Amino acid sequence: MSAGTAPPRIVLDTNVCLDLFVFRDAAVAVLREALVSGAVIGATDGACRDEWERVLGYPALRLDDAARALLLAQYDALMRIVHDARPSEVALPRCADADDQKFLELAPRCGARWLLTRDDALLKLGRRTKREGWFEIMTPGEWSFPVSRHPGEGRDPRP
Repeated sequence: MSAGTAPPRIVLDTNVCLDLFVFRDAAVAVLREALVSGAVIGATDGACRDEWERVLGYPALRLDDAARALLLAQYDALMRIVHDARPSEVALPRCADADDQKFLELAPRCGARWLLTRDDALLKLGRRTKREGWFEIMTPGEWSFPVSRHPGEGRDPRP
């Protein structure tokens, strides 16, 4: 990345966010480092953030109020809400899972280079979005990005 060039944007679906923030899964360590170092910018919007906040309340996660607040703060520290998203000029395919359509639509609106997911309905659309040159859809395990961190760079999402 040359001086003056903004880091590429990346959209994460809710399951990837669970791996990243709740389960702290080692499979997303490269992604975590890229976000913390500022090598990539995690992009979200109001609808995606609202879903994240709602999912944190699921009883199966067994998170108390303090844990939910901390996880939401960590999400907010690493993800950037895109307020000025440009209207998509591409005719996106419809996702078989209507709940995941918002992630698919956010990627071109915010100029994301990647959408990371483990959801089969989104992954099935990856060949088309890549072929059209819009953005890539892949699992966190398939994604890689060279991260170079210098002392003093990046943000630590943990208080």
